Amino acid sequence: MEAHAYPAAPTDSPWLESLPVQPLLTAEFDTDPGAVYGRLRQQYGPVAPVGLMGVPVWLVLDYREVLEVLRNESQWRRDIRYWRARAQGRLPRDWPLLAGYEVRQTMFMDEEEHRAARGTLHSALRPFQEARSPQGWELRAAVAGYADELVGVLAAESGTAGFADLGAQYVRPLLLMVTTKLFGCPVELGDELVMDLWRMLDGGPDAGPATARASAAMTRLAAHRRARPGDDLTSYMLLADPNLSDEQLGRELFMNAVYLNDITGNMVMNTLLEVLRGNATVRRSLSAGQLGETVNRAALANPPVANMCFRFAARDVRLGNFWVRAGDAVSPSAAAAHQDLLAIGSSPMVGSAVSTRAHLGWGAGPHQCPSAARELGGLIVATAVGRVFEHFARAELTLPPDQLPWRAGPVVRGLKVLPVRYELNAGRPQPHVPARPEATAATGANSQARGLLSALRRLMFGGKKDA
Repeated sequence: MEAHAYPAAPTDSPWLESLPVQPLLTAEFDTDPGAVYGRLRQQYGPVAPVGLMGVPVWLVLDYREVLEVLRNESQWRRDIRYWRARAQGRLPRDWPLLAGYEVRQTMFMDEEEHRAARGTLHSALRPFQEARSPQGWELRAAVAGYADELVGVLAAESGTAGFADLGAQYVRPLLLMVTTKLFGCPVELGDELVMDLWRMLDGGPDAGPATARASAAMTRLAAHRRARPGDDLTSYMLLADPNLSDEQLGRELFMNAVYLNDITGNMVMNTLLEVLRGNATVRRSLSAGQLGETVNRAALANPPVANMCFRFAARDVRLGNFWVRAGDAVSPSAAAAHQDLLAIGSSPMVGSAVSTRAHLGWGAGPHQCPSAARELGGLIVATAVGRVFEHFARAELTLPPDQLPWRAGPVVRGLKVLPVRYELNAGRPQPHVPARPEATAATGANSQARGLLSALRRLMFGGKKDA
């Protein structure tokens, strides 16, 4: 069979490495990334060459081009072995993002290998997807129960009115508790896992060792559940593919824990922020009781992943105003694409309920979150957001929106803190929590939740016992 002849870049078109790229991660990007995307778009068009921690990459800015990159798997690969700079040894050995891309896991696979691994995850998630199944019902009850319990802890410790950081006191512990429940972590493993995931996700000085420990903890979890199966994601992944080694399963669990905590957690935080800062369309959806639409509109305004993981060009291709060479790294920007979509649509299109599902919060194309994961993620976000506004009669930001501190980084756009002044709803019975919940001897899910909260407090107070 004759091979298909693909076009090659003209000899006079510039190579990415020859262009005078601008560094993406600047003080301006930390405070106002939208302005940076707008200036890059004005200067270069839909695709711009940028420097990412000293490495040149293409940043895809416009919605149409981002969708093209996300959907065309034959042209745009996820496997890092396609990256020309890596293959030629031109990446700094200590480049901060390289270790994550080196993990051989579903999200960095292509075609049949990717489909098989994705099928395993989808099969394992399926029991939790159906609300009427025992596993699905229990998970949904746990999410709501954990949310109520965290509000109860806040009431017991800070009173029915006062100040709180909804990030540290609600969203982060909630997602970590859900992760531990879903993955089937024993409590003693869960405490250490919680603390290391938090260090890793915050990217502090202990992030590297914490990442190694968390990955090792997931491998131990895989071995534990192989010996003692249960009604949890880990056990169902082994059931779906018994040939998975403990190390392979540990890598899958590790990356899914990162995504569950960082992406889903950021979506909760960003949705709460859009409501609290007064985004009119988001607040209208919430007032109408349309939690799914509230989440969609918040994700469109402020996606949890600003710039998605790299794709690598399989062959030369024209994209925007440039020729991208085979092996070039391309980063599709969901945040810039949404900016473009909203500009195109200032529009009746973006005002409709249907169009808000065009957001890229869960990705798009063959590598988007599996449908079961999207449904569960949406459920967690909607429940977490809904429970806040059921329990809180009043909540307002204690800082102007433009003074809120954001985590600096090339991938996520997430708040460090979400400080509020709150008043709990006197008309709704508050969840009962004893005055010293960490000292209470409980069983089952409550015991697990309190163990996790205790671990988080130890981390917050520098490893000391609860203060």
